[in-house]
Amino acid sequence: MAPAEGAGYRPVAMAASRLELNLVRLLCRCEAMAAEKRDPDEWRLEKYVGALEDMLQALKAQASKPASEVINDYSRKVDFLKGMLQAEKLTSSSEKALANQFLTPGRVPTTARERVPATKTVHLQSRARYTSEMRSELLGMVGSLPCSWEPFEHGVAGPRPADEKQSAAELDLVLRRHQNLQEKLSEEMLDLARSLRTNTLAAQSVIKKDNQTLSHSLKMADQNLEKLKTESERLEQHTQKSVNWLLWAMLIVVCFIFISMILFIRIMPKLK
Repeated sequence: MAPAEGAGYRPVAMAASRLELNLVRLLCRCEAMAAEKRDPDEWRLEKYVGALEDMLQALKAQASKPASEVINDYSRKVDFLKGMLQAEKLTSSSEKALANQFLTPGRVPTTARERVPATKTVHLQSRARYTSEMRSELLGMVGSLPCSWEPFEHGVAGPRPADEKQSAAELDLVLRRHQNLQEKLSEEMLDLARSLRTNTLAAQSVIKKDNQTLSHSLKMADQNLEKLKTESERLEQHTQKSVNWLLWAMLIVVCFIFISMILFIRIMPKLK
């Protein structure tokens, strides 16, 4: 795989690191293995997915890591593969279908050759496979019921056409109800997520406004403190200046009175 192909949807000008190229190659290999029919004893895919997790963590820790959108898409695909393996380990097909319902495939193709993301194709294939398994299990349960078979007559036993059609209709109804229940549950979870997101955004907006108000109040308090300090200095200077003028005036008055008393004392004997 060439670097341009391994980088997939990333611009050519952006040089992908060797770790990212290895991650993309292994991711393509895991997607191809997931799309194929595997043996129950197949263990390589699980090991590969574990290696993908380690490589993804190392890629996130790099200094020159890709854009956040690319990292998020890698994480989404690795989580999808991990969840698919966990769903395959469940016992009943209904549990597998329900677990597969909540898996989120990748949104962007891994390579330039893909028109549709491989994980999305794997998701649809596994969904169809689990639905087929559920249908087979329900058919087996319906087929095992005594009422769906004709009693032995003339040494020959076989299913009645009317009962077989009724069983197929009941099976389709059960599957439709189960699918509607899954869709309703998914819609409720989406509504809950939207409500939680709306409440989070509203709380974030309120907190942001409170922070702005608090910042404005602190700024006004700083400005008032600076003005108070300036006015205090001016008042102190004015007070010192007034005291100096008053002191000089008192000294002049005292000197004038002293000189006047001396002159008065000298003039008074001459008048006698």
